[in-house]
Amino acid sequence: MNFITELRKINPERRIILHQDNASLHTAQKTSQFLTEENVELLDHPSYSPDLSPNDFFTFPKIKNRLHGQRFQLPEEAVDAFKNAVLDLPANEWNKCFENWFERMQMCINIRGEYFEKQ
Repeated sequence: MNFITELRKINPERRIILHQDNASLHTAQKTSQFLTEENVELLDHPSYSPDLSPNDFFTFPKIKNRLHGQRFQLPEEAVDAFKNAVLDLPANEWNKCFENWFERMQMCINIRGEYFEKQ
């Protein structure tokens, strides 16, 4: 069972819109076919726009800070640590992420797609 099936159980009439970057994994034919079959709409993401990817500006830095200095003997241990770190983030942090995401989208529109992250 996948996450889309779970969402449809909760609210079968709900429209599902997915935002993902243009990574090859996300644009692969099999992925596109699956999303089409599941009636999932895609929110366009401009190429090479890490400023707009919640994973780039929120998730990865948060998890990186939480896992800093830890060592894992097995890949499964690293995966479990990552999952636990994501699940341990409080709801208000996720809310801030999405508020910031909308602000970033507006900023990108205002500056006509130029990068705005400080290097």
